[in-house]
Amino acid sequence: MALKIRLTRIGAIHQPHYRVVIAEARSRRDGAPVEMIGTYDPRAKANGFKVKLDRVDYWLAKGAKPTDTLHAMIKRARRAAPLAEVAAPVAS
Repeated sequence: MALKIRLTRIGAIHQPHYRVVIAEARSRRDGAPVEMIGTYDPRAKANGFKVKLDRVDYWLAKGAKPTDTLHAMIKRARRAAPLAEVAAPVAS
């Protein structure tokens, strides 16, 4: 069972919106996923990519391979993640 981390299109015509999913490598682009781990809105001005990095790490450890596009996007999200954690206010 070869797994891929890839994008599934869910947007309307001329309004693309994608889900980041774990799916069988041989399944259709919009076929049933194993798990949904995030979303991507290419039309968003800022931060259109949201992904659960802990689930990405879990599936990478299980042998899932990201597509080239998602590999770059996940790398970018990892660089931005520490900034978000530092910038978040601490409740006291």
